[in-house]
Amino acid sequence: MTLIKSISGIRGTIGGGVSENLTPIDIVKFAAAYADWLRGAVPTGRLKVVVGRDARPSGEMVAGLIVSTLLGCGVDVVDIGLASTPTTELAVTGYGAQGGIIVTASHNPKQWNALKLLNARGEFLNDTEGKKILALAEAEAFDFAPVDDLGAVVERTNYDEEHIRAVLELPFVDAEAIRQAKFKVVVDAVNSVGGVVIPQLLAALGVETVCLNCIPDGQFAHNPEPLAENLTEIAARVVQEKTDLGIVVDPDVDRLALINEDGTMFGEEYTLVAVADYVLSQQSGATVSNLSSTRALRDIARTHGVAYAASAVGEVNVVAKMKETGAVIGGEGNGGVIYPASHYGRDALVGVALFLTLLAKSGKTMTALRAGYPPYFMSKNKVQLTPGMDVDGILSAVKQRYAAEEVTDIDGVKIDFADGWVHLRKSNTEPIIRLYSEGTTPAEADRLAQEVMGEIKRISSQK
Repeated sequence: MTLIKSISGIRGTIGGGVSENLTPIDIVKFAAAYADWLRGAVPTGRLKVVVGRDARPSGEMVAGLIVSTLLGCGVDVVDIGLASTPTTELAVTGYGAQGGIIVTASHNPKQWNALKLLNARGEFLNDTEGKKILALAEAEAFDFAPVDDLGAVVERTNYDEEHIRAVLELPFVDAEAIRQAKFKVVVDAVNSVGGVVIPQLLAALGVETVCLNCIPDGQFAHNPEPLAENLTEIAARVVQEKTDLGIVVDPDVDRLALINEDGTMFGEEYTLVAVADYVLSQQSGATVSNLSSTRALRDIARTHGVAYAASAVGEVNVVAKMKETGAVIGGEGNGGVIYPASHYGRDALVGVALFLTLLAKSGKTMTALRAGYPPYFMSKNKVQLTPGMDVDGILSAVKQRYAAEEVTDIDGVKIDFADGWVHLRKSNTEPIIRLYSEGTTPAEADRLAQEVMGEIKRISSQK
């Protein structure tokens, strides 16, 4: 069992010992630290925080502890109950709150849960802010409110309708074109909050929906990460039901994967590529994804005559680079679409609406649309670290070995070759180096990975 503390929040498995798992004591400490930090960041006035959760079994317990702790810290709470991550992000600004806490472990199995922390813009905290909260939690020097200054739950509500309304009003979402296309889809929401909000969005768009795993009880019907090996059920159902496509979201609905009409994968990396292609056809502007995302986005950006920039891995880094470059669309290759016209957060609802608009206006099938994008294939590997290995030294030596190529070192080492790339990053949670590679064929992606792993082995043997 595990407890992981990072700048993005705290996550772990439910049950077990304090500071070894995500226990009630750890939850209270971290929520109190967040309240202390918020009080320092907003030194005057009454504080208000939005709390939302996904449907996993521990969510009600965890959220209840968070709400009670915030009240004890003199913070008012808007409790929106079952809600997606992007819904909670939007609710922060919608209610004029000073922050938000999302109770979700994203794509982790049901025994996991987490507290993800937001600022007043409904965006994830940056590195400095996250480290400050970790330090406050470790110090445990909390100053709780006296009885007359306790917080109150100022509203218990659901924010799904407001989120859907905001999506329908977005630039370039053409609800009428989608209605006219008369799409039929299968939705797999892995029995979490997407099983509520995605069908509601599709109904508003006039899409006929077949629901699969849409009961929000947190009993995940399969591994909740939306990867091809976990999506065999929906792939078969798309063909069986003769639908136009399949829509898959993870438990907190910030990642979007799509299934072609023949049951094949559109490719999670290509969700952002397709949405960006459509947005850029309507509006000129820069694009951003992280270093481990497909090169296809860069190619599409160049086709539209606009700039592409790569950020370090992590949503907060993508958002920072998007703001720096004024990007009109961006995100991550895990199916995370960030559309600033809505908000600076990965949002599967936004992704669904923009993608269906593209599909409707194109008049193409999913397979035909996918065939029009640059073909790339990824290989994901890891190098096990042994005690005493000088990881920084190894990465530096790899960088030097490939100095003749285009090398980026803002997050590990990425080597860009003519027809592919390799990205190496030290894991923050495991004793491994993550090694992602991409090529124009699966064999080429594997070849590049093996070549660089061979170099790592050679370098290690010399140290």
